[in-house]
Amino acid sequence: MKKLFLLSAIIPFMGCAQLQQVVNQLPMEQGVSQFEIASGLKEALNNGINKQVVKLTATDGFYKNEMVKILLPEELQKVDKTLRDIGMSKLADEGLKVLNRAAEDAVKESTPIFVDAIKGMTFTDAKNILLGNERSATTYLESSTSTALYAKFNPVIKNSFAKVGADKIWTNIITKYNSIPLVKKVNPDLTDYTTNKAMQGVFTMISVEEKNIRTNLTSRSSDLLKKVFALQDKK
Repeated sequence: MKKLFLLSAIIPFMGCAQLQQVVNQLPMEQGVSQFEIASGLKEALNNGINKQVVKLTATDGFYKNEMVKILLPEELQKVDKTLRDIGMSKLADEGLKVLNRAAEDAVKESTPIFVDAIKGMTFTDAKNILLGNERSATTYLESSTSTALYAKFNPVIKNSFAKVGADKIWTNIITKYNSIPLVKKVNPDLTDYTTNKAMQGVFTMISVEEKNIRTNLTSRSSDLLKKVFALQDKK
C-alpha cells in the first residue's frame, strides 16, 4: 500500500521514458493493467496538485488559509505592535495583507516553473522515494528543487510586490516606524522572506494532497481512479 501511494506522489512529475521505467517495475494486478495503474495515479495527482496550487493563487489563497498564511517575520512583529499602539492598525493590517497578495500573485505566475523544475526526477530517485515514508515525495521535492525554485520565485515576488503595491506600503511602514524616537531602526529583506514563505506554502499544499489521495475515497472522481485505488485499499 505504501509503495503504491508513494509512487502516485511522483508519477505526475516524471517524463514519459522515466514513467515507463517505473510502470515496467509494477506487478500485474488482477483486472487492472500496468498502464491503467500509471494512468490512474497520474490523473489523480495531476488533478489534485493543480487544484491545491490554484487555491493558493486565488485572492486570499494565502491570506485566509491558516496553513500557509504569511505572518510577519520576528523583526517586524515589534513594528506591527508599535504601529497599532499609536493608532495605525489599518496600515499594519494592510502591510500584512500585501505580503500574502504578492505570494498569491507569484505562485500564479510561477506554477509552470515549479512543474518544470520537478520533472528532473530520475528513476533512481523514484526507487529511493518508494522505500521512504509517506511524505518522502514532498521531502524529496523540497531538498532537490528549493535552490532552483528560489532563483525563479524571487524575481517574480519582487515584481509582484510592485504589482500589488507592497513595496510602497512597506516603505511607508518602515519609514514611519524608523521616525519614531528611540526605536531601533529596521530594514528587512521582505522579498527574500516572502519568497521562502511562498515556496513553503506550495510544498505544504502538495503534502496535503498526498495525504488526501491516500485516505480520502471521495477524491476518486472517475471510474479509472476508483478502479486503481481499489488496489491500494486491499493492501
